[in-house]
Amino acid sequence: MDAKRIAEISRQTTETQIELELNLDGTGRADISTGIPFLDHMLTLLARHGLVDLKVRATGDIEVDYHHTVEDTGLVLGQAVKKALGDKAGIARYGFFILPMDETLAQVALDLSNRPAFVYKVETSDVMVRDFNIGLVREFFQAFANEAGCNLHVKLEYGEEPHHIAEAIFKAFARALDRATTVDPRLGGALPSTKGTLSS
Repeated sequence: MDAKRIAEISRQTTETQIELELNLDGTGRADISTGIPFLDHMLTLLARHGLVDLKVRATGDIEVDYHHTVEDTGLVLGQAVKKALGDKAGIARYGFFILPMDETLAQVALDLSNRPAFVYKVETSDVMVRDFNIGLVREFFQAFANEAGCNLHVKLEYGEEPHHIAEAIFKAFARALDRATTVDPRLGGALPSTKGTLSS
């Protein structure tokens, strides 16, 4: 693989300021600081299990709510993935993973198609892990799907402990993303589409 699949994104609004660096061909290194410990934990898991190198520096109006920082971090990550993939030549494009986490089972499927769509079948919402509402997991991935331009389907098969539910989803997403972004040498650098193009 010759071209480096890396991206740096900087985004600043009146609600959040985010600096993010991504290497899709990393080794799982994570350097995360968002001001939200549970989000830091989830992003560290994402990097480790997706074998991407990820650095995030985020500040936001967390004294009001975690919502803006969580959503905007998902948004910037989506932008970074899209930028790092470039024209998507030679990638597998599709990724799927089903992941157990103790009593919890979650599955994630995605298509890096340039067509954003998001389906989230997770009944557990408004459940707190310490001071983090895991309903915000939905907001993170909705923002990611919109900005990455991907189909993203998340389904909780079953689960009880809210930390396990969130962790299983992030890990399954990481593994699915790794599969979808993998370069398949059999494609010879071609786009993974019978149309010869990925819709934008």
